[in-house]
Amino acid sequence: MLVDYHVHLEEGPYSFSWLERTAKAIGHFQGNEVQEYGSRAKVEHQVNQLHKRLNSGCFGEEWLDLYLKKAKQIGLKEVGVVDHLYRFKETKHYFEKALNLDSTDSIGVLQSYWLQNVMTEKMDEFVDAITAAKKRWEKEGVSLKLGIEADYFVGQEPELEALLQGKPWDYVIGSVHFVDGWGFDNPQTASRFEKLDLEELYTRFYKTVEKMIRSNMFDFVAHLDNLKVFDFKVNDESFNQKWYERIADALKETNTATEVNAGLYYRYPVKEMCPSVDFLTTIVGKGVPITLSSDSHFPDDLGKYVAENKKLLQQLGAPHIATFHQRERTLVQIQ
Repeated sequence: MLVDYHVHLEEGPYSFSWLERTAKAIGHFQGNEVQEYGSRAKVEHQVNQLHKRLNSGCFGEEWLDLYLKKAKQIGLKEVGVVDHLYRFKETKHYFEKALNLDSTDSIGVLQSYWLQNVMTEKMDEFVDAITAAKKRWEKEGVSLKLGIEADYFVGQEPELEALLQGKPWDYVIGSVHFVDGWGFDNPQTASRFEKLDLEELYTRFYKTVEKMIRSNMFDFVAHLDNLKVFDFKVNDESFNQKWYERIADALKETNTATEVNAGLYYRYPVKEMCPSVDFLTTIVGKGVPITLSSDSHFPDDLGKYVAENKKLLQQLGAPHIATFHQRERTLVQIQ
C-alpha cells in the first residue's frame, strides 16, 4: 500500500515566483487545454485560472480535488494533509515568543516579514475543509487524513498543547525548523551556516529533536536531519552515529514514529532524503515505526518518491508502514 502522510496545500510568502509555481501546478492537470506557449490566449487562460485559485483559496474543493486526482493517478491509498502551525493566526504569540524578530537585527527583520506574510489562515477553516472533503475522497477510493505540523520549542509545551487541543486530528507531526530563534531552512539566511561551528550547531539541533520526541506530544516526528538542508554537514562519522543512535533510542523508548521525507531531495540544495540512509538504517534497526512522506507543497508533487522510499525501507528490513487515524497508529505490512 502506498501512502503519503506529509502533504501541504500552500505556503507563502506570496510572490511572482509563487504565482508561477501555482500556475505550473494547475497546468499539470490540464494537459493540452491551451497549447500555444507564449500566446496571449495562454496567458489569459493562466490569469483566469490563478484568479479562481486565489478567490477560492487553498482550502477550496477545486484545489483539493487536484490532490485527489494526483493520488488516484499514482495509486495512493491514504493521503495526510497537514498545514504548518505558523500558517494560523491563532498561533502568533507562540511563534513571537520563540523566533528572532529583533528589528535591529537583519535576520530578525527578515523573519518578522516572513512570519507576517505566511500567517494568513484560520485553523478552524483548515480543519473544516479537510473534514468535509473526507467523504468525497473516500468515494473515490482514497482515505484523506487530517494532520498538523507543529514546530516544537523547548519550554513552550503547555502553550502548544493548548493550541492543538479540541481538534479532530488524525495525527500530529512534530518538527524543528528553528535553532535559537533562527529559521535555518530559509535560503536568505543560509550564509549563517558558514559562521557557526557545525558540531555545536548540530548538537543544539539534535538536543531539541530529542526533547521534542521525549515530550510525547507527537504521533510522528518529521525530517529528523533537516538541518543539512543547504549541505552543511558534520564530517565526523562517530559524531553523526552517536546522534543517530541517541535519536533512534528516544523514538523507540517513547514509541514515537518518524518518516522518510523526500522534500529535501527534490526541493533543496542537499538533494538527500530525510533521514539519510545511514540514519534510516539505524532507525530501522531499532524497530521504530516509519511512514512515507513527499513533503509536497503543490498537488503535482504529491507522492513524489514515496514508492522509491517504500522500496528502500523493504531493502533495509522494515516490516511495516505506519498509518494514522484519530491519533491511533496502525502498522501495515510492506508488500
